[in-house]
Amino acid sequence: MSKTFKFLIYFIIFDIVVIGAYLGFKIFKSGGKAGVGEYPWVTIDASYAPHNAVEEFIKNDAQARGAFPVYIRNYGHNTKILKKFRGRQFAQPSENVLSLFFKGLDDWMLIDIKYKNEKEQEVQRTVLYIFENKQWKVGDSGTLLK
Repeated sequence: MSKTFKFLIYFIIFDIVVIGAYLGFKIFKSGGKAGVGEYPWVTIDASYAPHNAVEEFIKNDAQARGAFPVYIRNYGHNTKILKKFRGRQFAQPSENVLSLFFKGLDDWMLIDIKYKNEKEQEVQRTVLYIFENKQWKVGDSGTLLK
């Protein structure tokens, strides 16, 4: 074999090893996919006991509109899910982006909400709630990317 051919073989093997190591590192670092399906849908109705202030707000709002039952997936403070969020103001934001946009940001929470409107059509949206200046408020609304 010529030296050029041997060099080409070694170069290809080296590239395969480097690319494999890089992909393995990316999978290990990300911890796999952010499992949206790992979070169950919870039914909110008149008998539901909210776990936090945001769930209590959703329950009170649905009760005032007569929209029971409402289904939610509370992702909480999951940064992997936040990276999948696309709203009106943010597209795949990070915590740093949220901190820059909301100056008094203390916490944030992502929640999927599913309900039926007056025409009995199913509506599903993802809402980014922001805890800013000692109160929860809606920061953005949108969907999660697949």
